[in-house]
Amino acid sequence: MSESIILGIESSCDDTSAAIIRDNKILSNIAANQEIHNEYGGVVPELASRAHQQNIIPVVEKAFSKANIQQNDICAIGFTRGPGLLGSLLVGTSFAKSLAMSLDVPLIEVNHLQAHILAHFIDDANPTPPNFPFLCLTVSGGHTMIVLVKDYFEMEIIGKTIDDAAGEAFDKIGKIFDLDYPAGPIVDRLAKEGNPDAFKFNKPRMEGYDYSFSGIKTSVLYFIQKEVRKNPDFIKDNLNDLCASVQKSIIEILMDKLEKASSELNVKDVAIAGGVSANSGLRKAMEHNREKLGWNIFIPKFEYTTDNAAMIAMVAKLKYERGEFTDIRTTATAKYDL
Repeated sequence: MSESIILGIESSCDDTSAAIIRDNKILSNIAANQEIHNEYGGVVPELASRAHQQNIIPVVEKAFSKANIQQNDICAIGFTRGPGLLGSLLVGTSFAKSLAMSLDVPLIEVNHLQAHILAHFIDDANPTPPNFPFLCLTVSGGHTMIVLVKDYFEMEIIGKTIDDAAGEAFDKIGKIFDLDYPAGPIVDRLAKEGNPDAFKFNKPRMEGYDYSFSGIKTSVLYFIQKEVRKNPDFIKDNLNDLCASVQKSIIEILMDKLEKASSELNVKDVAIAGGVSANSGLRKAMEHNREKLGWNIFIPKFEYTTDNAAMIAMVAKLKYERGEFTDIRTTATAKYDL
């Protein structure tokens, strides 16, 4: 097959993104962030939808310009169909359909979670891509799961959170510490200056490979309430140590199950994906297990960890090669199984 040039569009939450891929090489990957949510302490769906409507045309135009590609050069358009915020998804889906009709090119729907995992196959995501089968710890604000990846489109969720996702835990605990939203990157930054063994927090006892993060959030809340009664400045006086201790606890919870799955399934190729995979502590834990357990680890470039259209374009490219196209009547869906 001759080279494929595909436009990818991502609008599942609060980032509007467009990317151009030629074969497995990303020519452009443009994103517009929505700062407006910071003052509300979380993403406001209605505001996100409106911002996507404002951002999507300039973002797509910039993606074409940076890639030095004309609209008529593309052979397909991939878009995030779900999961995500329905209003946000509708903006990307509607735009992708309209542009595909105007250019008379095929439309390809993409599962957002599948895209996080398959981002590892972008040319410059890793020095080499993982071999099948591999385990992928997919961690973000909305999802935490261990996926056994047997082939590009044969994936099995072997463990997932029964309550909060790891990213939610970081953000909710950050709110207890009076940190800005999103708190995860701030906790990570402050943790570098703190002692991770300063404070101990409860860890859940879960069967199998499933996760729970609501317990650590409650443990931190009760601990802080008790200490603040004794010293109103406790958080301010101990912020770096608190962040380091919380980060250590969350990462240990994540890694315990991943180590268990790797050992019991005898899979040594282990990857991480999703926004929380940008966390420096998690990356260090993966490096540690490469030495300790002989893992072949796969940690994507930072720009492919958060929500981005490059990963959407990558999946679209794989589906294009298989001739898996989407009917123009398809609709966005807030829930979309892997």
